[in-house]
Amino acid sequence: MTTTESSPTVESAEFQAVLARIADAGDTIDKERQIPQDVIDAMVDLGLFRLLVPRSVGGLEVDYLDYLALVQAVATADGSTAWCFNQNNILGTMASLMPESLAQEIWSDSRAILCNGPPAHSEFKQVDGGYSVSGRWNFSSGSRHATWAVGLERVADPNALNCIIPKGEFTFIDTWQVNGLKGTGSFSFEAKDVFIPSTRVYVEPQAPHEDGPLYLIPRSLFFGSGFGMVALGVARSALDAAIEIATRKKPQEQTLLRDQPAIQRIIGQAEATWGAANAFLREKAAKLWEKALAEHELPLEHRMELRLASSHAIRQGAQVTDMAYSVFGSSAIFESIPIQRKFQDSHAITQQIQGRLEHYDSAGQYFLGFEPSGRMF
Repeated sequence: MTTTESSPTVESAEFQAVLARIADAGDTIDKERQIPQDVIDAMVDLGLFRLLVPRSVGGLEVDYLDYLALVQAVATADGSTAWCFNQNNILGTMASLMPESLAQEIWSDSRAILCNGPPAHSEFKQVDGGYSVSGRWNFSSGSRHATWAVGLERVADPNALNCIIPKGEFTFIDTWQVNGLKGTGSFSFEAKDVFIPSTRVYVEPQAPHEDGPLYLIPRSLFFGSGFGMVALGVARSALDAAIEIATRKKPQEQTLLRDQPAIQRIIGQAEATWGAANAFLREKAAKLWEKALAEHELPLEHRMELRLASSHAIRQGAQVTDMAYSVFGSSAIFESIPIQRKFQDSHAITQQIQGRLEHYDSAGQYFLGFEPSGRMF
């Protein structure tokens, strides 16, 4: 199965219309801890959950840099939606590593969306025709609208089994009582003695069976660069909101915020911080992508630079949002003011594994001539 469907672009009227729907639903997404079905439907209709799925199974297999631009744009509308958008799309690259017949089974449905989560515990018992699977998987972003779940046997083991579980054969556990990224609905899911046919169980090979350069990019770097763009998109919308309120707010009948030197300094520093982090990530993503296109390989230098730029974008995104938050004064603490949600979202992003400070350590080790620690590059 192949597709001739055109890929959405940030500038297209159709994509901009979807962005407007996402932005309008921001309060609802946060309160209900999920993306409304009508918004999901609009995204599905535009192919926004098939961006990284191989063309061979009906995906769009878009340009990597175009993908990152789409992620950042969605994040300016809503952080939680962008988080799910990135997570669900990157799981589409698993089609390049699973048996082709399984990929065809999943993505023959134009509305197919995958979710996953690290296992708290799991047990795979081999039985006649497949496996009896029990386990619990946590932090499953976008699971409420997903049609399939990926159950990993154990983490950091190249020989671990993956099983693909259809929605309806696992149970959601509501563990998502959080501040920040509420709308991701990152529930846990649980399976108890669920039979999974052998055709839906596999060990990931070391190399993808797809030839496209997208599938050279390690999943950890895909997540890192995507979540870096989520952080920058949230920060951009926070900064824009700060600029907007500065043009109309007069604290206690004083001058407009925009006329105050302290506010002018904050906005200037925030713009510089955001622009530098955004340029750094885009530059290193472009360098890696150019290498993938030209030589079909990704040297450690390129991977480590992207690792650093991605994690740095996450950390700097939160810093910019903090600056924007400070412009609002006491207005910022009210739930009815979107800056509060952006503040919480940006800090939630820093707590995910992609935003950990240890990634600076790995990068520093590499640039100093040491073997870098960690495995996320």
